[in-house]
Amino acid sequence: MRFQDAARDARAVVYAGIQADPLVARVAALLAEATTAERLLARAVMNGERTEAEPWRRIFPALFGERAGAGAGEELGRHAELLLAASLEVANRGEAARSQYRGAVVEELTARLLAGRAAPGAPVRRERRVLFDGVPAEIHPYDVTVESTSRPEVYDCKWGARGINADVLNQLDDARTHGADEEIDIRVALVVFDSRRSCELRLDRSTASREKTRLVALESLDELKGLRP
Repeated sequence: MRFQDAARDARAVVYAGIQADPLVARVAALLAEATTAERLLARAVMNGERTEAEPWRRIFPALFGERAGAGAGEELGRHAELLLAASLEVANRGEAARSQYRGAVVEELTARLLAGRAAPGAPVRRERRVLFDGVPAEIHPYDVTVESTSRPEVYDCKWGARGINADVLNQLDDARTHGADEEIDIRVALVVFDSRRSCELRLDRSTASREKTRLVALESLDELKGLRP
Protein backbone atom coordinates (compact mmCIF):
# COMPACT_ATOMS: atom_id res chain seq x y z
CA MET A 1 0.00 0.00 0.00
CA ARG A 2 1.16 3.54 -0.74
CA PHE A 3 -0.21 7.06 -0.88
CA GLN A 4 -0.11 9.33 -3.91
CA ASP A 5 -1.10 12.92 -4.63
CA ALA A 6 -4.34 13.36 -6.55
CA ALA A 7 -4.20 14.15 -10.26
CA ARG A 8 -4.05 17.89 -10.97
CA ASP A 9 -7.04 18.14 -13.26
CA ALA A 10 -9.02 21.35 -13.79
CA ARG A 11 -11.38 20.66 -10.90
CA ALA A 12 -8.51 20.03 -8.53
CA VAL A 13 -6.76 23.24 -9.54
CA VAL A 14 -9.88 25.35 -8.93
CA TYR A 15 -10.61 23.63 -5.63
CA ALA A 16 -7.01 24.03 -4.48
CA GLY A 17 -7.47 27.78 -4.83
CA ILE A 18 -10.47 27.64 -2.51
CA GLN A 19 -8.62 25.44 -0.02
CA ALA A 20 -5.80 27.99 0.06
CA ASP A 21 -8.12 30.93 0.78
CA PRO A 22 -7.24 32.26 4.29
CA LEU A 23 -10.96 32.35 5.07
CA VAL A 24 -11.06 28.53 5.05
CA ALA A 25 -8.23 28.28 7.57
CA ARG A 26 -9.78 31.00 9.75
CA VAL A 27 -13.19 29.34 9.92
CA ALA A 28 -11.66 25.91 10.58
CA ALA A 29 -9.45 27.28 13.36
CA LEU A 30 -12.49 28.82 15.06
CA LEU A 31 -14.50 25.61 14.65
CA ALA A 32 -11.69 23.54 16.12
CA GLU A 33 -12.09 25.45 19.40
CA ALA A 34 -15.87 25.78 19.24
CA THR A 35 -18.53 24.17 21.38
CA THR A 36 -21.13 21.93 19.78
CA ALA A 37 -23.67 24.75 20.03
CA GLU A 38 -21.29 27.12 18.24
CA ARG A 39 -20.75 24.55 15.50
CA LEU A 40 -24.51 24.28 15.07
CA LEU A 41 -24.62 28.05 14.72
CA ALA A 42 -21.86 27.97 12.10
CA ARG A 43 -23.62 25.26 10.12
CA ALA A 44 -26.89 27.20 10.10
CA VAL A 45 -25.16 30.45 9.10
CA MET A 46 -23.06 28.91 6.32
CA ASN A 47 -26.18 27.40 4.78
CA GLY A 48 -26.83 30.98 3.70
CA GLU A 49 -30.49 31.44 4.60
CA ARG A 50 -29.82 34.69 6.52
CA THR A 51 -26.76 36.75 5.64
CA GLU A 52 -26.92 39.37 8.40
CA ALA A 53 -25.62 38.95 11.94
CA GLU A 54 -28.46 40.25 14.11
CA PRO A 55 -31.04 37.53 13.30
CA TRP A 56 -28.53 34.88 14.32
CA ARG A 57 -27.87 36.58 17.65
CA ARG A 58 -31.60 36.39 18.35
CA ILE A 59 -31.84 32.74 17.26
CA PHE A 60 -28.84 31.66 19.41
CA PRO A 61 -29.04 34.12 22.35
CA ALA A 62 -27.18 31.90 24.83
CA LEU A 63 -24.04 31.91 22.67
CA PHE A 64 -23.64 35.64 22.88
CA GLY A 65 -23.56 35.71 26.65
CA GLU A 66 -20.82 34.13 28.73
CA ARG A 67 -19.40 30.92 27.23
CA ALA A 68 -19.46 27.84 29.40
CA GLY A 69 -16.14 27.63 31.22
CA ALA A 70 -15.06 31.13 30.26
CA GLY A 71 -12.86 33.07 32.63
CA ALA A 72 -14.37 35.98 34.52
CA GLY A 73 -12.40 38.48 32.47
CA GLU A 74 -13.17 37.01 29.06
CA GLU A 75 -15.26 39.19 26.78
CA LEU A 76 -18.78 37.75 26.67
CA GLY A 77 -19.57 35.86 23.50
CA ARG A 78 -16.32 36.90 21.80
CA HIS A 79 -15.62 33.50 20.25
CA ALA A 80 -19.20 33.15 19.03
CA GLU A 81 -19.01 36.62 17.49
CA LEU A 82 -15.80 35.77 15.65
CA LEU A 83 -17.28 32.50 14.39
CA LEU A 84 -20.50 34.24 13.34
CA ALA A 85 -18.59 36.88 11.38
CA ALA A 86 -16.40 34.30 9.62
CA SER A 87 -19.37 32.06 8.83
CA LEU A 88 -21.23 35.00 7.33
CA GLU A 89 -18.25 35.60 5.03
CA VAL A 90 -18.72 32.07 3.71
CA ALA A 91 -22.49 32.51 3.42
CA ASN A 92 -22.00 35.69 1.40
CA ARG A 93 -19.75 34.04 -1.19
CA GLY A 94 -22.77 33.13 -3.30
CA GLU A 95 -24.56 29.81 -3.73
CA ALA A 96 -22.09 28.09 -6.10
CA ALA A 97 -18.91 29.12 -4.29
CA ARG A 98 -20.46 28.63 -0.86
CA SER A 99 -20.84 24.90 -1.44
CA GLN A 100 -17.15 24.50 -2.25
CA TYR A 101 -16.07 26.67 0.67
CA ARG A 102 -18.15 24.64 3.08
CA GLY A 103 -16.59 21.40 1.85
CA ALA A 104 -13.10 22.87 2.16
CA VAL A 105 -13.87 24.05 5.71
CA VAL A 106 -14.96 20.57 6.84
CA GLU A 107 -11.81 19.02 5.34
CA GLU A 108 -9.55 21.62 6.95
CA LEU A 109 -11.29 21.20 10.31
CA THR A 110 -10.90 17.41 10.12
CA ALA A 111 -7.20 17.73 9.27
CA ARG A 112 -6.62 20.14 12.16
CA LEU A 113 -8.36 17.94 14.71
CA LEU A 114 -6.47 14.86 13.54
CA ALA A 115 -3.12 16.66 13.48
CA GLY A 116 -3.47 17.38 17.18
CA ARG A 117 -2.98 13.72 18.05
CA ALA A 118 -1.21 12.20 15.02
CA ALA A 119 1.91 10.29 15.96
CA PRO A 120 5.35 11.53 14.86
CA GLY A 121 6.08 10.30 11.35
CA ALA A 122 2.38 10.04 10.51
CA PRO A 123 1.65 13.19 8.50
CA VAL A 124 -1.92 14.36 7.99
CA ARG A 125 -2.43 15.16 4.30
CA ARG A 126 -5.18 16.21 1.95
CA GLU A 127 -6.47 14.98 -1.41
CA ARG A 128 -4.49 11.72 -1.51
CA ARG A 129 -5.12 8.47 -3.31
CA VAL A 130 -4.40 5.09 -1.73
CA LEU A 131 -2.79 2.58 -4.07
CA PHE A 132 -2.63 -1.20 -3.70
CA ASP A 133 -0.67 -3.66 -5.81
CA GLY A 134 -2.83 -5.25 -8.47
CA VAL A 135 -5.84 -3.04 -7.74
CA PRO A 136 -6.94 -0.28 -10.15
CA ALA A 137 -6.54 3.17 -8.58
CA GLU A 138 -9.67 5.00 -7.47
CA ILE A 139 -10.48 8.06 -9.57
CA HIS A 140 -11.32 10.26 -6.61
CA PRO A 141 -8.86 10.87 -3.77
CA TYR A 142 -9.65 10.64 -0.08
CA ASP A 143 -10.20 14.03 1.53
CA VAL A 144 -7.89 13.54 4.52
CA THR A 145 -5.34 10.84 5.28
CA VAL A 146 -3.18 10.02 8.30
CA GLU A 147 -0.21 8.29 6.73
CA SER A 148 0.98 6.07 9.55
CA THR A 149 3.08 3.02 8.70
CA SER A 150 1.50 1.01 11.52
CA ARG A 151 -2.17 1.97 11.14
CA PRO A 152 -3.06 4.43 8.39
CA GLU A 153 -6.37 6.27 8.35
CA VAL A 154 -8.51 7.60 5.51
CA TYR A 155 -11.40 10.03 5.82
CA ASP A 156 -14.10 11.28 3.52
CA CYS A 157 -15.63 14.60 4.59
CA LYS A 158 -19.10 15.92 3.84
CA TRP A 159 -20.91 19.12 4.72
CA GLY A 160 -24.29 17.47 5.10
CA ALA A 161 -25.94 14.09 5.34
CA ARG A 162 -27.20 14.42 1.77
CA GLY A 163 -23.60 14.01 0.61
CA ILE A 164 -23.54 10.43 1.88
CA ASN A 165 -24.00 7.98 -0.98
CA ALA A 166 -23.03 4.47 -2.01
CA ASP A 167 -19.94 5.59 -3.93
CA VAL A 168 -18.52 7.28 -0.83
CA LEU A 169 -19.24 4.32 1.44
CA ASN A 170 -17.91 1.77 -1.05
CA GLN A 171 -14.69 3.71 -1.60
CA LEU A 172 -14.01 3.82 2.14
CA ASP A 173 -14.77 0.13 2.58
CA ASP A 174 -12.61 -0.74 -0.43
CA ALA A 175 -9.61 0.92 1.23
CA ARG A 176 -10.20 -1.14 4.35
CA THR A 177 -10.65 -4.45 2.56
CA HIS A 178 -7.70 -3.97 0.20
CA GLY A 179 -5.58 -3.04 3.18
CA ALA A 180 -6.66 -6.22 4.95
CA ASP A 181 -5.57 -8.20 1.88
CA GLU A 182 -2.08 -6.79 2.46
CA GLU A 183 -2.34 -7.35 6.24
CA ILE A 184 -2.62 -3.62 6.90
CA ASP A 185 -5.23 -2.40 9.35
CA ILE A 186 -6.64 0.78 7.81
CA ARG A 187 -9.05 2.86 9.85
CA VAL A 188 -11.78 4.37 7.65
CA ALA A 189 -14.27 7.03 8.67
CA LEU A 190 -16.87 9.40 7.31
CA VAL A 191 -16.86 12.91 8.80
CA VAL A 192 -20.12 14.81 8.31
CA PHE A 193 -20.76 18.35 9.54
CA ASP A 194 -24.38 17.52 10.25
CA SER A 195 -26.39 15.99 13.09
CA ARG A 196 -25.89 12.32 13.84
CA ARG A 197 -29.61 11.69 13.48
CA SER A 198 -29.65 13.11 9.94
CA CYS A 199 -26.62 11.00 9.03
CA GLU A 200 -28.10 7.82 10.46
CA LEU A 201 -31.35 8.35 8.58
CA ARG A 202 -29.37 8.72 5.37
CA LEU A 203 -27.24 5.67 6.10
CA ASP A 204 -30.30 3.56 6.84
CA ARG A 205 -31.36 4.02 3.21
CA SER A 206 -28.07 2.73 1.84
CA THR A 207 -27.25 -0.88 1.06
CA ALA A 208 -23.50 -0.18 0.66
CA SER A 209 -21.11 -1.96 3.00
CA ARG A 210 -20.43 0.28 6.01
CA GLU A 211 -20.27 -1.97 9.05
CA LYS A 212 -16.63 -1.05 9.76
CA THR A 213 -16.78 2.55 8.58
CA ARG A 214 -16.88 4.94 11.51
CA LEU A 215 -19.28 7.88 11.44
CA VAL A 216 -18.10 11.14 12.99
CA ALA A 217 -21.02 13.58 13.07
CA LEU A 218 -21.12 17.22 14.15
CA GLU A 219 -21.81 16.36 17.80
CA SER A 220 -18.79 14.03 18.02
CA LEU A 221 -16.12 15.95 16.09
CA ASP A 222 -13.92 16.32 19.15
CA GLU A 223 -13.45 12.54 19.18
CA LEU A 224 -10.98 13.08 16.33
CA LYS A 225 -8.67 14.84 18.78
CA GLY A 226 -8.41 11.87 21.10
CA LEU A 227 -8.77 8.90 18.74
CA ARG A 228 -5.76 6.64 19.13
CA PRO A 229 -4.36 4.15 16.61
